[in-house]
Amino acid sequence: MASPAEAGFLGFCMLGALFLPACSAPHGTLREPYPQAVPAGPPAPSSPAAVSPSAPPASGPAVSFSSLRPARWDELPGWSDDDVTEAWTPWLRSCAALSKRPGWEEVCERSRHVDGGDRRAVMEFFTANFRPYQVVNPNETAEGLVTGYYEPILRGDLVRTERARYPVYGVPPDLVRVDLSSLYPELKHMPLRGRVVDNRVVPYYSRAEITDTAGVFTGRPIAWVEDPVDLLHLQIQGSGRIQLPTGEQVRIGYADQNGHPFRSVARILIERGELIAGEASLYGLREWGRKNPEKLTAVLNENPSYVFFRRLPDTLSGPLGALGVPLTECRSIAVDPRHIPLGAPVFLSTTWPLSDRPLNRLMMAQDTGGAIRGAVRVDYFWGLGDEAGSRALRMKQKGKKWVLLPVGLTPEVSAGTR
Repeated sequence: MASPAEAGFLGFCMLGALFLPACSAPHGTLREPYPQAVPAGPPAPSSPAAVSPSAPPASGPAVSFSSLRPARWDELPGWSDDDVTEAWTPWLRSCAALSKRPGWEEVCERSRHVDGGDRRAVMEFFTANFRPYQVVNPNETAEGLVTGYYEPILRGDLVRTERARYPVYGVPPDLVRVDLSSLYPELKHMPLRGRVVDNRVVPYYSRAEITDTAGVFTGRPIAWVEDPVDLLHLQIQGSGRIQLPTGEQVRIGYADQNGHPFRSVARILIERGELIAGEASLYGLREWGRKNPEKLTAVLNENPSYVFFRRLPDTLSGPLGALGVPLTECRSIAVDPRHIPLGAPVFLSTTWPLSDRPLNRLMMAQDTGGAIRGAVRVDYFWGLGDEAGSRALRMKQKGKKWVLLPVGLTPEVSAGTR
């Protein structure tokens, strides 16, 4: 029979199994706050310190290639029309992480000898060195959901002011990550979060406990923002910038999460009849909060999940994705790494938000997200600011995708480990 301490620990681990979707979310929480959009967040070090964009990420989970079917280049809609030079810099960034993985070393080395500004040379490089494989669902269908995410800009400050009153917390020192992968390999890269109390690991503080100014949480803010709904949205997107009163912008990114499951605040309000589905956007939720300030804190706290951030170098060209490299506007996507090797080129065939206008592009699988589950599931990174956000929050399209694997690296070989 287990001792009381062991029983408590095992009970927490069993409870933690319910938290795994949140624990595995890289650029944010589950990113499913609004019914019309399902965005994503990156498994990052549990330190608020900035990281080097060139640092290689941890090896990804083993990839199952059972969802891949050999394809021909002429089966990729619009492949010959895409300006693949726009994908060249993102591809070189992928190589920074892929170059030491079996099957990818040689093709990454060959990239060094290609003129990335020459469209024909880039096209010939991919067609000569890769083979396309269509990604299919377990039932052999080829269509999946394509949503969007972006990097929001929030007004705030590095110190608390009368306007900037809502803290953006770094990783608290008492947050611990329980890694059970040595006993349960299927839990690799899915650590549980908690804190130690009387030599026992217990669940970490919920959002309500973290935001209670009279409570026991003693985390340290790395910045402050003006709007609590925008802060929740930042946690959902997983990265963003804070615009200071001087006009300067500070970049922050996902660092860790409290381990609690995500609940959609918008869905809660819809269920209560306080919002209708058409109003349940970021803007609708923000407006509801302004009209109901006395209810806002309690409603936000019904989502127990909470994301902690870290300051990122201002020199980065984009937010860091799960691959550990900066994302590129309209050329980076989040995928389910159980089906697509992180870093791999992926040709995406979908449509622009709220339209049937074709959107066919070579993308790089450089990110993941807790809600991005399934072989054909995709989250499209639209870039920075309100215009990108307008597209991202309206994107809920059908799409197909093809992963490009180096010649000689067949689906029988696991390219997701090294």
